[in-house]
Amino acid sequence: MSSYSSFRLAFVVIGVSLIVSACGDSSSPTAPAASTAADVTVTIQGDNGSNSYAPNPVSMRVGQTVVWRNADSITHTATQDGAGFNTGTVAAGATSAATMMSTAGTFTYHCTIHPGMVGTINVQ
Repeated sequence: MSSYSSFRLAFVVIGVSLIVSACGDSSSPTAPAASTAADVTVTIQGDNGSNSYAPNPVSMRVGQTVVWRNADSITHTATQDGAGFNTGTVAAGATSAATMMSTAGTFTYHCTIHPGMVGTINVQ
């Protein structure tokens, strides 16, 4: 391979790397984090009203992340009332992507599949 070809290949690799890293920016304050590692884990226990998520309510600090682990035998979600975070469906035995809580306040949420399942997050 000529030195010109090597230079072109290196230039292309660096360019692609820069483009890929730029596309990874997520400015949404409640966007899922890159992994399921989180500061707080809420367990989905089943369709039991306010006892569906544990702990409930859950307390955390601004900037911490939360995941929902589905310990039930069927699919559920954790979806903020109004607008905000939404785990999407979380299969039995699975864990949602991490969601960062970037604003202080009290946030209520529910399962879109089973609307009677409700929870609260207190962010300080």
